[in-house]
Amino acid sequence: MGADEQGGDDDLALDRQVCFPLYAASNLITRLYRPALAPLGLTYPQYLVMLVLWESSPESVGGLGERLHLDSGTLTPLVKRLEAAGLVTRRRDAADERRVLVDLTGAGRALKAKARNIPKTLGAGLHLDASEVEELRETVTRLVGLIAAAEP
Repeated sequence: MGADEQGGDDDLALDRQVCFPLYAASNLITRLYRPALAPLGLTYPQYLVMLVLWESSPESVGGLGERLHLDSGTLTPLVKRLEAAGLVTRRRDAADERRVLVDLTGAGRALKAKARNIPKTLGAGLHLDASEVEELRETVTRLVGLIAAAEP
């Protein structure tokens, strides 16, 4: 059996992939945030939607999708669950009936105060200081931009 068949120089070896550590990191980050988000009644994807809305609300479903790199088939159920929890409302845009706007409710706005310490979870969980977290964020953000630009 040659080195290629044993995986030594195999381009398909798991350890040679860029995609796998990113996939694993994403799963592990979701798990890291789970205990901090549970008291808020949010899943990690719902938390991401709320982060966008806390920055700018109302926001269209399309705008949320662009910011989060999610398609409407993935985003719509997230938003519906947030609506059922009383955190957001959905309504048609009066200027363009094709657009659905998502807005925070009073409870959704109030949840922001309870979520203030959540971002520290990542750095504390990884034992990174603020500058290391920022450096990591910038590197990964650059990678996301490269990947998004390469999409067909």
